Amino acid sequence: MANLPAQQIPLKFATGRKTDIRAQFAALCWRVNIDRVEICLVTSRTRGRWILPKGWPMHKQTPAAAAAMEAYEEAGLRGEALDICLGIYSYIKPLGNVNAPIVAMVYPVHVQQVLSEWPEKHQRKRKWFSPEKAAKKLEEPALKKIVATFDPAVLR
Repeated sequence: MANLPAQQIPLKFATGRKTDIRAQFAALCWRVNIDRVEICLVTSRTRGRWILPKGWPMHKQTPAAAAAMEAYEEAGLRGEALDICLGIYSYIKPLGNVNAPIVAMVYPVHVQQVLSEWPEKHQRKRKWFSPEKAAKKLEEPALKKIVATFDPAVLR
């Protein structure tokens, strides 16, 4: 059994102000289908690339809870998010007139409900892949490795 990190606490930000943290929380949404692990990817809104659902830190939410909220909003998936960071990857995100470096932390979400309607349904596509095929669809090398080597057996 893997050594699991201490339970995370909700983040607390100054009221009414945006944080200067350039960090996002990504949801590695997974399920078992006929004894095989599947991972859900969504398309990005701008370029249509395959990505994990991800978003900014949320006031009074743990990183895992924020990742789970993004899984719902971007992919229409509900499930159990664990406070275990599977890994970190970085990428460049256009923010206004600036290309900002982003560090994204990946949290597992064991999908228990796949919704037919969700907030960003008309802005994104959603598709299930084997971990190996999902990794090949992604651009960031560190994220490819996180997805390709994902094994839910080490989570419990």
